[in-house]
Amino acid sequence: MSKNKILTKIGLKIIIAVGIITAVIICIFSYFSIRAQSDALLSQAETQANKLSETIKHSTHISMLQNKREEIHAIINTVAQETSIKEIRVFNKEGKIMFSSSENLIGKMVDKHTESCYACHTADEPLEKLSINERTRIYQINSDSPRILAVINPIYNQSSCYTAVCHAHPKSQIVLGVLDIKVSLQDVDQQISDSEFRLILFAVISILALSFFIGLFVRKWIGKPVNDLVKATNQVSSGNLNYTIRDLGNDELGLLAKSFNNMTKKLTEARMQLFQSDKMASLGRLAAGVAHEINNPLTGVLTYSSFLQKRAKDNPELQEDLKIIVRETMRSREIVKSLLDFARQSVPKKHEASINEILKSSIEVVNNQLTLKRIKIIERLDSSIPKVTIDSNQIQQVFINLLVNAGDAIGDKGGNIFIETALISLSPFGLAQIKTAVCPKRHNQMDNEVKINGMSTIKIKAVSNGNEGYINLDPVYGKNRNQYNVEIINKKDILLSCSKCNISLIKEGAKCPKCNSTVYTFEVPPHGMFEGCANPECSWEKWDAMDSAGHKEYLEIKITDTGEGIEKEDLPRIFEPFYSTKGQKGTGLGLAVIWGIIDNHNGTINVESEISKGTTFIIHLPITQNS
Repeated sequence: MSKNKILTKIGLKIIIAVGIITAVIICIFSYFSIRAQSDALLSQAETQANKLSETIKHSTHISMLQNKREEIHAIINTVAQETSIKEIRVFNKEGKIMFSSSENLIGKMVDKHTESCYACHTADEPLEKLSINERTRIYQINSDSPRILAVINPIYNQSSCYTAVCHAHPKSQIVLGVLDIKVSLQDVDQQISDSEFRLILFAVISILALSFFIGLFVRKWIGKPVNDLVKATNQVSSGNLNYTIRDLGNDELGLLAKSFNNMTKKLTEARMQLFQSDKMASLGRLAAGVAHEINNPLTGVLTYSSFLQKRAKDNPELQEDLKIIVRETMRSREIVKSLLDFARQSVPKKHEASINEILKSSIEVVNNQLTLKRIKIIERLDSSIPKVTIDSNQIQQVFINLLVNAGDAIGDKGGNIFIETALISLSPFGLAQIKTAVCPKRHNQMDNEVKINGMSTIKIKAVSNGNEGYINLDPVYGKNRNQYNVEIINKKDILLSCSKCNISLIKEGAKCPKCNSTVYTFEVPPHGMFEGCANPECSWEKWDAMDSAGHKEYLEIKITDTGEGIEKEDLPRIFEPFYSTKGQKGTGLGLAVIWGIIDNHNGTINVESEISKGTTFIIHLPITQNS
């Protein structure tokens, strides 16, 4: 295996990442641990040195009062024999060495700068008080010599000093001299070095041991399962849809393997659906392209045929043929226009506008055409309704299409079109639409193939008494126009699950409050959980997020005609693309475009119709009040 492939393995990446993090944590711990131990040892050494200094100071006190220099020298030399003590000195306030364990230094002056005496002196005057921390200093004579801890201890003037007969120290003098002790830190440095070595060794062993065990666990829990998944995907990509993965446990990778096995079972059916969808998508792109390319030639045909029709006034037979050409060309151009409108549905550019003004503009566009058919438009517009946030051009396109459709439905016999606007308050029940639904594993439950009133449905898998099939749920809250392709025999003993991963959608411990049947549930992001009754004869549904929001204000627009009406069996399909009730006269795209525009405005459109009495289209748009 090449180096690059090894470095791209997920197990090795995890081992390296965890190893680096562990190493950093252990190194930080070791650093602060060594530092703490070093500080503790140095603090202990300083404390011992200070205690020794005080001991010498008290031991020589009587001898100094009696000016017994030989006894003082003896005490200092005896103490200096300790191996860790490098030197003991006593010098007066001027810096002259009075006593020393090194006899050759007695009588010499101390260099205040090299001996760091600036800690005791300011402007050549000794400080009266000096803290314990300021009494100590650590230095090194050269790079290969051990460090030295020096402790200075001021000798203060006491009553026994300035009242003694043998001394001439005035009472005003505070500091008589300084006791200086130099102690070797070789043993302390050795202990610090040993601690550093032990901690570094511990860190290295810990990092190696953790990396080794992490490597074992990663290989067992991640490496092997991932390799099995990779092998399975390679098998499926090569066309082997019968390949299955062995049981990998109940963790995330195990669940992934089970989902993979379930996916391979559904892949054959999905492949056929994908082929059909791709064919329809290609057909849609082809239709849009053909519509665009054919528009210009159609315009030329219409122009020249209209011109020839005027020149053929003396030839009735030829003129009749040209009329057919003009009529069919205009119909072809309308089909092209509808195809382009359907293919070019865009995101609305919304701004505040008056619905009443848009309706009046739309009426002006089609008024002449409707007047020729003896159709009267009766307006019942509420002047108090507020403005709404919409794309004026798209909404005007909706109104013009509906008015033209109403005129076509009435025909040449004459009739009326009623246009009404009103501000209403509606409950979400029967109005709110589910546009996104997911199972507990976040699989999309929306079915774009099966639609109800032009809206995508929620597809769930159902098993009842051994019969397996699917239920397509109505996406409108409270409508219950569900479609069942499986027979529900025992309404209280039904299994409902995700159509993609088979995870149960049954709400455990819950029963329908109306009929005591099984209750299903799924999530509608970002609007919480949706619940419903699995009994086809029961209409109970619950959507807490919508119910808690309460009634909302909508702008209602009704366009009613006195035309021939729409057959009951055609009503559920009139918003589907390419479905038309006009036969040769229609393209089946107008209402599909209208539905798309209203849906992009978060609104709804419904239709009510009765044969020989007319049709009413009802549009609801959410209100945006003026600020």
